[in-house]
Formats: sequence, structure tokens, C-alpha cells
Amino acid sequence: MIVCVAVVGHQNNPLYIQSFTDADDSLKLRHIVHCSLDVVDERVNNPKKSGPTLNETFLGLLYPTENYKVYGYLTNTKVKFILVTTDLDVKDADVRNFFRRFHAAYVDAISNPFHEPGKKITSKTFAERVSTIVKSFGMSSTR
Repeated sequence: MIVCVAVVGHQNNPLYIQSFTDADDSLKLRHIVHCSLDVVDERVNNPKKSGPTLNETFLGLLYPTENYKVYGYLTNTKVKFILVTTDLDVKDADVRNFFRRFHAAYVDAISNPFHEPGKKITSKTFAERVSTIVKSFGMSSTR
């Protein structure tokens, strides 16, 4: 189950953070997202040590915690997508599919002529699309 998704700008400014839990753990999830940015920077700045090449946008599992697994994705414009999940046996193919669909929703949201680049994403349509993508996570559908 996905508990949090985030879009972080190229200057590490949060553009969109949404938690999908009933519990009041928003602050803890924000902290996890913030900590994951260090791992993303380490992988981007030291590509030989950590596997994926610079052409690879999917960063894979950034780090596991006791209760969560954190995955990352880096766009060509250095915008970072962070996914926090409670599932301990997530397939990479499902995570890649999630990020592909999430990236498409993000591109549609920032392509809006009324969106100011570098500002928080406040589009209700984007939030609805993200909720739909999150609900369908793990289902073997290729849309």
C-alpha cells in the first residue's frame, strides 16, 4: 500500500506531497521524504558506486525503514518523485509502471499555462489523477 507520494523540485523544494493514510503521521512521512533526498543526491553525484546510469530515471529502492520502503525517480529536469510504501514485497515492474504514470500526470499538470514553474502544484485534476494511480498500484494493468 502506498502511504505517501511526493514531487520535489530541482532545488529540493517540495512541489507536491500527499499522504494516503488515515493516521496522523504526515510529519513522519515528510521526514522520510526529506531524508530520501540525500540518497537521491548521493546516487546522482556518484553513479559508479550505486548502479543506475545517468540515463536511467528510475532510481529504484532508495532505502528501507522498519515499516516502509522508499523508491525514487528522477526526471530529466532534475525533479524528484518519491514513493513511500508499506509493502515489503513490491515488484520493480509495478513501481516503474507507477512512476511512468505519475510522470505523465505531472507533465500534464505543469503543462497547464496557469501553472507557475517551480511553484507548488495545486491542481485538483492532478490530485485526482494521483489518487487514481495510487489506488491502482500493484494491479497488473498497463495503461
